[in-house]
Amino acid sequence: MQLPRIGITLGDAAGIGPEILAKLLAHEKLGDLCIPVVVGDRRVVEQAQALIGATLPLRAIEDPRQAAEPGTVYLVDLRNLAPEDYRFAEVSAATGRAAGEWIERATALALEGALDAIVTNPIHKESFVLGGYGRRYAGHTEMLAALTGTKSYCMMLACGALRVCHVTTHVSLLDALTRDIKHERILQVIRLADDACHRLGIERPTIGVAGVNPHASEDGLFGTEEQREIIPAIAEAQAAGIAAEGPVPADTLFSKAKGGMYDAVVAMYHDQGHIPVKLAGFLYDHTSGAWEMHGVNVTLGLPIIRTSVDHGTAFDKAGKGIANHRSLLEALQYAAALTGHRTP
Repeated sequence: MQLPRIGITLGDAAGIGPEILAKLLAHEKLGDLCIPVVVGDRRVVEQAQALIGATLPLRAIEDPRQAAEPGTVYLVDLRNLAPEDYRFAEVSAATGRAAGEWIERATALALEGALDAIVTNPIHKESFVLGGYGRRYAGHTEMLAALTGTKSYCMMLACGALRVCHVTTHVSLLDALTRDIKHERILQVIRLADDACHRLGIERPTIGVAGVNPHASEDGLFGTEEQREIIPAIAEAQAAGIAAEGPVPADTLFSKAKGGMYDAVVAMYHDQGHIPVKLAGFLYDHTSGAWEMHGVNVTLGLPIIRTSVDHGTAFDKAGKGIANHRSLLEALQYAAALTGHRTP
């Protein structure tokens, strides 16, 4: 099987994105996963390589379809950000604008079929706003949906066997409850979760759907959202042949999913889904201040494959050579799996 060509963006250059990319490129098993195509600026990549003491050569190309040699790292060089234009751990319009331009180019190349998938490094929301992108897009997911003309999409966070798809993300909890957690949207996300599981090679997936109220409302005792919106969506999914179950109380659902009872979970709002995934995948040592982070962010419903790290720019670690690239490696493995090359 031919290795997939996977584009990797640098993220916000003032954060840890370039460093973890440099560490990923030096990973001994990278050549078994894909043909990597970096989308960014050569100078930023070389600065990151110098930070970690790596000297891996980059082969510049215009069209990733020219990338055919396993073991070679290719680069689409936009030449839009020099190291003197920014400082580590500082918000700036320059890094926000460059990050947005790298996302735009990678997405366009994927839409053309020049890339089989894209993996994105983290952006900084404030820099993104200053760079002219953040006022148009709430984040990576919303930007990619707009660039690809996608209306039906959702965020999935994955850590090991725990896969969590979100009905709502970057909105206030009040708006999520009163405006967005509706029958049609819940059904849409159940379908996306089921499709993602099939694409990952799970033949008969079971989808656990969270309630939104305590104890999934106890038949209306603690709220009516389950009866009005969630239960009808589950019933319609079941009628379409999807093995959806629920609403399941959220305080036990994620443990069941982690233990293998469900292949994916549908969470109703941002923190309901993010907290259990990050509790499972993020380890923090207060004595040393060290983090170990596992987990992947996948955008479901796009006409392209996109995965990302499940953490932010980590300005507190930027430029120090201490960032952990594990989540980026897992994102690459997930992207390769979605192309049909590997199982994560």
